Amino acid sequence: MRVASWGAYLMDRNILTMSFAPRDSHEAQVQFALERGVPAVIGVLGTMKLPYPSRSFDMAHCSRCLIPWKSNDGMYMMEVDRVLRPGGYWILSGPPINWKKYYKTWQRSKQDSEEEQNRIENIAEMLCWNKIYEKEDTVIWQKKANSNACHNKNGRTSKMCNVQDADDIWYKKMETCITPIPEGAQQLQKFPQRLFAVPPRILEGTPGVTEEVYEEDKKLWKKHVDTYKRVNKLIGKSRYRNIMDMNAGLGSFAAVLDSPGSWVMNVVPTISERNTLGIIYERGLIGIYHDWCEAFSTYPRTYDLIHASGVFSLYENKCDLEDILLEMDRILRPEGAVILRDNVEVLNKVRSTVTGMRWKSKLLDHEDGPLVPEKLLIAVKTYWVGSKEGSSP
Repeated sequence: MRVASWGAYLMDRNILTMSFAPRDSHEAQVQFALERGVPAVIGVLGTMKLPYPSRSFDMAHCSRCLIPWKSNDGMYMMEVDRVLRPGGYWILSGPPINWKKYYKTWQRSKQDSEEEQNRIENIAEMLCWNKIYEKEDTVIWQKKANSNACHNKNGRTSKMCNVQDADDIWYKKMETCITPIPEGAQQLQKFPQRLFAVPPRILEGTPGVTEEVYEEDKKLWKKHVDTYKRVNKLIGKSRYRNIMDMNAGLGSFAAVLDSPGSWVMNVVPTISERNTLGIIYERGLIGIYHDWCEAFSTYPRTYDLIHASGVFSLYENKCDLEDILLEMDRILRPEGAVILRDNVEVLNKVRSTVTGMRWKSKLLDHEDGPLVPEKLLIAVKTYWVGSKEGSSP
C-alpha cells in the first residue's frame, strides 16, 4: 500500500478496498490512509493467516510490496488464493516484473531476477491462475472459477488443505496447501444488489443463520439506524467518514447505513457464537476478525464514529470493561461519537467509566419503550489537552 492511493482511486468508483501495511515509524501508511478517509489496518503477510475469511476478495493488489512471493514453497501466494474468490484477480507490479529493464536498478543479478519471476509464474500455474495481462511493470492473473476441477486433473501434485472450516483462522499459521472451494458454491450478484440479497453462504448453510433470520435482521437494523439518525442528525452526513462496528453480526448496520460519504469497518469478535464475516464480505462490505481483549490494529484517533451492540455483555468475564473502553478512546478521534447498545446494567457501568474519560454521554430508552432492558448510550469524546503540570484543563 502506498498511502492508499489505489484504495482512494477505487473508492471514487464505488469499490471498497481493505489496505494493509506494516507499522512503520518512518512512513505510517495506514495512518495516512485513514486520515484520507480510506479503509486500512496495520498488518503483515508473515507466518499467521490473514484475519479474513476464505473467498472474501474480488481482487488482490501488490504494488512494490516487497513480499517474497517465491519463498516458503509459495505459501504467501497460497494465502492470497485462500482469500481470493473464484474468478478473482491478483495484480502484481514492481519487482521482479519487467526484470529485463530494471534488474540493474534493483542491484540484482539478471539470473536471480529471472529465476524469481519464473518461480512466481510456476506457483500461479499450480494454483490454477490464468495470466490474462502483462505489460511493462504489471501482470494480472485470474483465479479460475472452477479451480477444484483444475487441481484434480491428472498429473497435478497440488496439496489440498484438509480443513473442516476454512474460515477458522484466528492465530492459525499459514500452510503450504491450497484451500478447496466448497462444492456447489454459488455466484454472487453484482453490487449494489448483493448488499441486500441473500448471501450464498446463507443459502449454502451457515449454522444459526437462515434466510428468515437474515431478513429479520435487515428489518431490525433499519429500525435501529433510523433511531440513530434521529438522535444524532450528523449520521449519514459528511461528519463521520471512518466508522467502526465492533460487533457487526450480519453487517446489516453497515448495509442500512450505506452512505457515499462514509464506510464501515465491520468487526466480528473471535468469540462470537456465529462466524459471520464471510457473509459480510458477500454483501459487498469489508471487515476483520478481532478479539476485543486485545488492541485493534490501527493508529490512535483514526475513527470518527464507533458503534458497539452487545460488545460488553459478550466480553463479560472475558476481560475488563475498562480496557475495552480505553481502546475505544484510543482509536476514536476527539469529538468523535459512540453509540452503545446493551443491557441497562452494563451500560450504567460503562457510563460511570466514560465520565472519568471525559466523554459526554446520555442514556436513552430502547425504541420499543422503557420496559425493554436493552438501552442506548450515546456519547461524544470531548477535545481536551493536559496542562504542563498534568492537571485538568
